[in-house]
Amino acid sequence: MRPDVRAVVFDLDDTLYPMRRYSHSAFTAVATHLHRRCGLRPGRSLEILMGSLDADGGPGHEIDRLIDLCGLPSSWLPELVMVSRNHEPALRLSRGIRRVLLALRDSWQIGILTNGIPEVQARKIRALGLGPLVDAVVFATEHGSGVGKPEAAPFVEISRRLGVDPARTVFVGDDEARDVAGASAVGMRTIRVTTWSGSRAAVATEADAVARSLVRIPELADGLVGKAAVHAA
Repeated sequence: MRPDVRAVVFDLDDTLYPMRRYSHSAFTAVATHLHRRCGLRPGRSLEILMGSLDADGGPGHEIDRLIDLCGLPSSWLPELVMVSRNHEPALRLSRGIRRVLLALRDSWQIGILTNGIPEVQARKIRALGLGPLVDAVVFATEHGSGVGKPEAAPFVEISRRLGVDPARTVFVGDDEARDVAGASAVGMRTIRVTTWSGSRAAVATEADAVARSLVRIPELADGLVGKAAVHAA
């Protein structure tokens, strides 16, 4: 690994885009499927699914609740889950975040390290158009024991693919345990983002820095891992 190279590695969900948008996209696919299958009104299905998501504070058993409330056969659950997982997400990367990634490319290697089902996460990355903007993508559950972050193996793998020492890598993510603690454990510097948390209150964190907006990432990352000194021969 070259000592003059540095990297910024991003988590995906609720870091580079709001996970709620993906949930809405997946639930819309489920609602459309049910309308075709049994005539259930799509607006009503989507209302139940999103309402369940909001009540839980995060994804979980929304489809189960839809089945219960609408009197659908419980045997339909696996089918609806597959519709949700296999749909092509209606996602778009914001112009601001695209500008951040393009700005970083001038002097950083850029990676994505994400938990979740690899095929699902790959569809998100394609929909967001992230492939040409980054140098490497690692699906965390494909490394180590398979549980993903915060295990060390996925973090080590993204460092290997980028060719950058962990000590010269800044990890950017929203989750304290999976992102901040996991990256810190292998020697990376960390920035916790609160862009999509919905709260402006200060967060309790062990991260080296906190960013409300990803616009601040280039500045913060520079402060954590500066450019290597260039020595004349």
